[in-house]
Amino acid sequence: MSKRPVLVLGARSDIGLAIAHRLAAAGHPIQLAARQPAALETDRGDMALRHGVEVTTHAYDALELDAIDDLFVGLPAQPGIVVCVIGLLGDQAETEGNAHKARFVVETNFLGPALVLEAAAQRLAALDEATAIVGISSVAGDRGRAKNYWYGASKAGFTAALSGLRQKYARSRLHVMTVKPGFVATKMTEGMDLIGPLTAQPDDIAKLVQDGLRRRRQVITPFRWWVVMSVIRAVPEKIFMKMKF
Repeated sequence: MSKRPVLVLGARSDIGLAIAHRLAAAGHPIQLAARQPAALETDRGDMALRHGVEVTTHAYDALELDAIDDLFVGLPAQPGIVVCVIGLLGDQAETEGNAHKARFVVETNFLGPALVLEAAAQRLAALDEATAIVGISSVAGDRGRAKNYWYGASKAGFTAALSGLRQKYARSRLHVMTVKPGFVATKMTEGMDLIGPLTAQPDDIAKLVQDGLRRRRQVITPFRWWVVMSVIRAVPEKIFMKMKF
């Protein structure tokens, strides 16, 4: 893959910054996009100095659906890799029965990311070189749970959208990769009672992404979570609905 820039959407996230550092170290210029790009200035300077590549920041809000074209037109160079790390865990109890909060969760985790990656796919597939799209989804989308079914449903939709893009562009040089990390120790999960052996660090996921791009993997899940979710998906619905976890 060429050393075109890597565009990271949702770049203020711990996972997004870890991925950006990994790919910057491999020689890629980095474009960091977030709702508050000014808050990325320290990270921008550190990344540029540490890895010796150009790093730029850009304003982007996943809920502003009409601003997608403006994002790509305003970039200093066409990216060769687009990574979407946009996500919102939300509060299940607050979301239930609240149409506005439910829509916010769905648009943040599914609609906004799916639309911007669809636009990115059209642009990257038109380039006469190998390109890639990476979408950070979640194992929560593999099966609905009472504790987080709005989040899980939105991530299930995002996973399906990525699968559709992968099929659509299967005969092109565009590679579409889905990443379902499981528990990761980040600002988003701070305060949650995470299971130690099943909890990764942001750089663990960044390494999986970098290796997955090199090997052109389609769907990536940490091995322990692959085992866990294989079991959970295999449980019959009659039994699963009685389980509490």
